[in-house]
Amino acid sequence: MALIETIGLSKHYGAVKALDGLTVSVEPGIIGLVGANGAGKSTLIKILLGIIPPTSGKATVAGLDALTESREIRQIVGYMPEHDCLPPDVGATEFVTHMARISGLPRAAARERTAEVLRHVGLYEERYRQIGGYSTGMKQRVKLAQALVHDPKVLLLDEPTNGLDPAGRDEMLDLVKRTGTDFGITVMVASHLLGEIEQVCTYLLAVDAGHLLNAAPIAHFTARTPVLAVEVEQGAEQLAAALQPHASRVRVDGSCVLVALESDGIYDVVRDAVADLSLPLVRVQQERRRLEDIFREPAPAAEAQA
Repeated sequence: MALIETIGLSKHYGAVKALDGLTVSVEPGIIGLVGANGAGKSTLIKILLGIIPPTSGKATVAGLDALTESREIRQIVGYMPEHDCLPPDVGATEFVTHMARISGLPRAAARERTAEVLRHVGLYEERYRQIGGYSTGMKQRVKLAQALVHDPKVLLLDEPTNGLDPAGRDEMLDLVKRTGTDFGITVMVASHLLGEIEQVCTYLLAVDAGHLLNAAPIAHFTARTPVLAVEVEQGAEQLAAALQPHASRVRVDGSCVLVALESDGIYDVVRDAVADLSLPLVRVQQERRRLEDIFREPAPAAEAQA
């Protein structure tokens, strides 16, 4: 049984279709939910949590119906919302303990578990400071801690690096990855930043305007292509002309010459051509697919399964 599944899931706000017939099946792992702002990522998460009802279709989490069994779902799911929602006048320990108690943990267990998750997110030394005095990065860590405190099976993170500088973003992504691998929790990370998804996730769901564009392991989207990129500081047009008789496809892309990699012999041809033309070579590298390509290609019907 899939951990998260939607069948024909739609959510309409008047004439606006936030989700439109979304069907997807997700197995355990660290899942990237990627799409532009307004693509339907947050709407999907809120439906899975039972916060809002779908217009049509069905969504389940661990076999539980999101519409009729939302209370049971929230007992096994941790949620980190995108926007700031923390009380400024209490400390992290008090707040996270309160969230643990709401989730049903006894008082002693709630405090013990709070200490564990605050240590995990790197806030143990600052646990008694009022949240209002925290930096943006520290507040994001509190939000992650409260999502983890009741030991969920599934973690839903909505834009977890929102508002962070590059260093803080890398630290949060590393924390998300360790959470999924060390704790064995299935994590779904919603983000509009493809680089973040590639950095931490093993599987990707791409949505656009409420539709599923593609669903496959990250490696599928970043696999090597049968194209050799030859970058030179100058003379790309001359190099392309020299390579044209030796390859079926040659084209210039800025300072790069892209050559069809039809045999290993093309490397020798490139080497000789660069030497004969005395061109300043920057790199010779087999091209990889880019995550950005998923928004330019139709989704294969067979890949709508995670």
